[in-house]
Amino acid sequence: MEGADDERVTRLARRGRRVQNARMTLLPRACTLIAGALSAWLATAGHAAAPAPGDVPPPDVGRTLSGEEILLPSYAGKAVIVTFWATWCPYCLKELPILQNVQDKAGKDQMAVIAVNTEKFDVYKRATRIMHQSMTMELVSDASGRAQNAFGVRGLPHMLIIGRDGRILRVYDGYAEEELDAIVADINEALRPLPSPAP
Repeated sequence: MEGADDERVTRLARRGRRVQNARMTLLPRACTLIAGALSAWLATAGHAAAPAPGDVPPPDVGRTLSGEEILLPSYAGKAVIVTFWATWCPYCLKELPILQNVQDKAGKDQMAVIAVNTEKFDVYKRATRIMHQSMTMELVSDASGRAQNAFGVRGLPHMLIIGRDGRILRVYDGYAEEELDAIVADINEALRPLPSPAP
């Protein structure tokens, strides 16, 4: 009888160890799953939906070297190009002089180009001091990442063409040279005068 009791205790002890081992392996797995789900939710919650053609874009695009806040509603009635760029992005650096030329040809009274730097403020400050020698476009900083988040920027270059009505005409995300003809057509469309209001 005593041997049977010992055997039962041994079986219970083994079963208890198996349950404990299962709990110990399940707990880290559960924690990993919960942490993964939580980080995915936070990533989604932290990023606003990217504005699309037809939408009115978020108003705030960043700050100038002097700290002035640049707001898109102040460009009402003009065609606007907002391009996000960085000094490490070779295509961005190739694009900026082209956009400056577009603004020069259209005239600042008709079109505004706003180049939003996505790097730390010190990098933006150095780059802007050099670029101001040859460019008159609006050079702004989004070191905080707030505008990038609001505009749904996931890669560079990232450009929005906004019509005179203040609505997004097209969004180009990570585009290539093959799209230049489409970009030119969209810029011409953005520059088209607004229809006169009916009497």
